[in-house]
Amino acid sequence: MTQELYQKAMLFAGEKHSDQKVPGTNSNYLLHISNVAMEIMIAYSNDKNFDLNFAIQTAILHDTIEDTSTNYNEIKDLFGEPIAKAVKALTKDSSIEYKEDRMKDSLNRINELQKEVGIVKIADRITNLQTPPAHWEKEKIIKYCEEAKLILKNLSDKNDYLIKRLQLKIQEYEIKINYS
Repeated sequence: MTQELYQKAMLFAGEKHSDQKVPGTNSNYLLHISNVAMEIMIAYSNDKNFDLNFAIQTAILHDTIEDTSTNYNEIKDLFGEPIAKAVKALTKDSSIEYKEDRMKDSLNRINELQKEVGIVKIADRITNLQTPPAHWEKEKIIKYCEEAKLILKNLSDKNDYLIKRLQLKIQEYEIKINYS
């Protein structure tokens, strides 16, 4: 992995997410992005059977279309079409009415692309399965956990190390649900 690719993607994401916070915290959104990238790097150190440059750039940019004013063509022009397609697949389609259907649609699009895209989705959910924000209702927390299980089921062939991490995070999250 080259530092230049990492730095270019991180600068872009940092500028795009500059006013965004990690939900339920006062932390800048780059914390989430760097945690997803860290999951990818550690997964790579356990199994080098994927394109690290592609996966890291996708990880850093994964929320830019969904959460900022960034569009597909902007990603394509700066990072290339494969990265743009990956980020678009990781972006839930807001025109789909039901949240569960949006996730299923995104997972279907992820599975049509390189395995690195699925690896990023798994790493993203691992990172997001922290203690839920205090303002979340128990029903939302349960649905979020169920969504994690859907991701696990649909992307189970992408990376053994990350699948085991996701399974563990789901178990830990379920314990948090039962104590809240």
